Amino acid sequence: MKIVGTAIIFNEKNEILIGQRPEGKDLAGLWEFPGGKKEEGETIKECIVREIREELDVECEVGEFLLEVVKEYKHGEFKLEVYKSRIKDASSMKALVHQDLKWVSIAKLDNYEFPPADIDIIKYLKEKN
Repeated sequence: MKIVGTAIIFNEKNEILIGQRPEGKDLAGLWEFPGGKKEEGETIKECIVREIREELDVECEVGEFLLEVVKEYKHGEFKLEVYKSRIKDASSMKALVHQDLKWVSIAKLDNYEFPPADIDIIKYLKEKN
């Protein structure tokens, strides 16, 4: 099972950052919350900080643990460990991995197509906010 650090990043308008998966990758074209696979020897919080740096070219602070989601896909089983996070300077953010980035209110997340694991995260966010 692959462990994935997932960041729920809010801005000052209480919108959440989502990114569109690039062509050529599994689940291409779907939207997701930033993050990625944990590497050997790193904590999940270190994973999130590294992934945000690699995907967005910004530094982030990882906050409270929100939930864990386990899903099986045709390309493997994944456990997403989801943390509320904050970008230190969103004005310098770049889409280094994603086709597109958007800030979206929780209410409008349903307007985007997400992988099944992320849909569970959206359900959680709607219940808690």
